[in-house]
Amino acid sequence: MPPPVALQLYSLREMADKNYEHVVNLTAEIGYAGVEPAGFPGTTPEAAGKLFESLNLKVPSAHLPLPVGENRSYVVETADAIGTKRVVSGLGRDDHSTVDNIRWSADRFNEAAEAVAPHGMTFGIHNHWWEYLEVEGRIATDILLEHLAPEVFFQVDVYWVQVGGPDPAGVLERLGDRAPLLHLKDGPCLRNTDMTALGEGKVDLPGVIAAGGDHTEWHIVELDSCATDMVEAVKKSYKYLVDNGLSRGNA
Repeated sequence: MPPPVALQLYSLREMADKNYEHVVNLTAEIGYAGVEPAGFPGTTPEAAGKLFESLNLKVPSAHLPLPVGENRSYVVETADAIGTKRVVSGLGRDDHSTVDNIRWSADRFNEAAEAVAPHGMTFGIHNHWWEYLEVEGRIATDILLEHLAPEVFFQVDVYWVQVGGPDPAGVLERLGDRAPLLHLKDGPCLRNTDMTALGEGKVDLPGVIAAGGDHTEWHIVELDSCATDMVEAVKKSYKYLVDNGLSRGNA
């Protein structure tokens, strides 16, 4: 049985800013099995959690601030309110631009994992393209791995990996069970260029998904921007994954 598929609600952020409940209902109507929140415009985590539950939408993870310092309580309470045990965040390009900066980033990620662990939660990293550029002759993420605690997991954004340069299938094979969540996107694989619905771009999605193998627990569709109507792209992406037996939904 293929992994279930969720929608990263950031994909429909402009609609969500106007009517969050409508976007969540639409996600369920399309057939997605889950949602990954990235903010709660016009509502609260508590209300959102009740809405997700009423629609039988699971929450495999949530994009939240790093749970360190003053953010710690907010992140833990938010994750608990929406019913997820996985907190996901990341850091910027400058934080991965030198070996010293990468070590600093690893320390922050390790601190985040330690902060949520007592609450039965885990912390993971969502990548962009800059984590897969070369730094002093090595891929930044390879350096990062040397300094990360083993409990820190990866939410691999396969599109941004390919934009950075490496083959995302190879990255997943190397990470193995440290990559339980995949962010799926498609498009021309260029920086600052609109994406497409899944199956209409240059990412070998069947190959990438196969490389994730049994380690993958969830597929999460996320389109940062799109050359066509975003709602239609979200619908087409779901249909592509389910019709090709790559993911399963609630429908």
